[in-house]
Amino acid sequence: MSNVSQIVKSIQKIMRKDPGVDGDAQRLGQLTWMLFLKIFSDREKENILINDDYISPIPEKLKWSSWAENDEGITGEELLDFVNKELFPGLKQLDISDPNAAMVRSVFEDTHNYMKSGQLLRQVINKIDEIDFNKGTDKHLFGDIYEQLLKDLQNNKHSGEFYTPRAVTQFMVEMTDPKLGEKILDPACGTGGFLASAVKYLNPQLKTGQAFNTLRDCIMGWEKKQLPYILCTTNMILHGIDAPNIKHFINGSLARPLSDYSEKDKVDIILTNPPFGGEEEDGIESNFPAHVRTKETADLFLVLIIKLLKNTGRCAMVLPDGALFGEGGAKTRIKEELLTKCNLHTVIRLPKSVFAPYTSINTNLLFFDKKGQTKETWFYRLDMPEGIKAFNKTKPMQLEHFDPVREWWYNRQEIQEDGFDKAKKYTFEELKTRNFNLDLCGYPTIENVILEPKELFEQFEQQKAALETEMSEVITQIKTILGIN
Repeated sequence: MSNVSQIVKSIQKIMRKDPGVDGDAQRLGQLTWMLFLKIFSDREKENILINDDYISPIPEKLKWSSWAENDEGITGEELLDFVNKELFPGLKQLDISDPNAAMVRSVFEDTHNYMKSGQLLRQVINKIDEIDFNKGTDKHLFGDIYEQLLKDLQNNKHSGEFYTPRAVTQFMVEMTDPKLGEKILDPACGTGGFLASAVKYLNPQLKTGQAFNTLRDCIMGWEKKQLPYILCTTNMILHGIDAPNIKHFINGSLARPLSDYSEKDKVDIILTNPPFGGEEEDGIESNFPAHVRTKETADLFLVLIIKLLKNTGRCAMVLPDGALFGEGGAKTRIKEELLTKCNLHTVIRLPKSVFAPYTSINTNLLFFDKKGQTKETWFYRLDMPEGIKAFNKTKPMQLEHFDPVREWWYNRQEIQEDGFDKAKKYTFEELKTRNFNLDLCGYPTIENVILEPKELFEQFEQQKAALETEMSEVITQIKTILGIN
């Protein structure tokens, strides 16, 4: 089965009939635990074939293969009773001494079944069971299904998640060039897009079974929200990482005092798109030194990342424009700390519509390492490809659209187009003189684009969300300056 849209639509159509599931957001949550068990089951079948000593962490009766695979198996009240009274309680009580069992248990600890119709639940299960995640073609469906659902959620104004386009994660991994054995972390991993791209990049370096164990041990993710955590764990299993090192921090990655991190917590590479446009709850900022305290989530993550990098470590991260050009107070001091403690060697300015339809906020890719203070920083503006007015959900950014950056990256030169800087190098002293305002080589003009009515309304919604986010950032800055919590 390869028609993603059709799979999603058919599942949604079934779930909408169930009185216990309220809205697309909850439907996504319901779908997630079923996808996890299905993918875990498919992965186990593969493990049994290659490893005679493999022991499943899930009791036989609770395995997907035992109760879900038969399309004419238990249904109605019998199925509901089994799921609510046996399946969920049983999975929440697995022995945590077994890493695989602990991982399954953590997935279900804060997960619930809300469907009230056993007949409809059976129909959804049958639809999911049509997919064989051991097939190369069907493996890609996991990410496609989730992306499709996120788009639907965005359209219905219920989404709090951003899906980082695969082209962006692939490019950032490629430019960071991880090596097998290096510890790779995403401290705001979401559904695991960066980690999945890192695994794919490292796969050609695998030569032995031990090498594969090394890969498993070096991939790490932290996530605050239960739903993305489950999806990330599932994503890693699908990419061959059994018992993945994905941590569910209920209070978030920022809840731990910065001073608590030691050398053993530091990593070689950080790849991330931390949440932006929001602010943390009261008290979180107290986990950070006084001179960099702020409630802005993206800024706090930048401080955390600087702390977590080894002295030879390197990072690629997504940040909104506001983090680059915002001035005053903690925001300026954070950027000064970045440039003095790290080598910020490259900033790539991205076209506005890269993250459509989730947000129209202008974003940037920052590349830095911890090999010394910044001496010079290159800025490069990536323009829209010729013939494309804007990216959207039907025409997303593709990896080849980064080709101009690749060509420039390995042969850096200053570029001017129509009297505006497209690529330019600035020294540390020049940036310091600008009060560390990094709004350089930006987009000089905004071209008016005639869109179809549906796309036009989607753009209006995106712009509205962006304005609300910008207003929140400004209010947060004012509160910080005035000392108001």
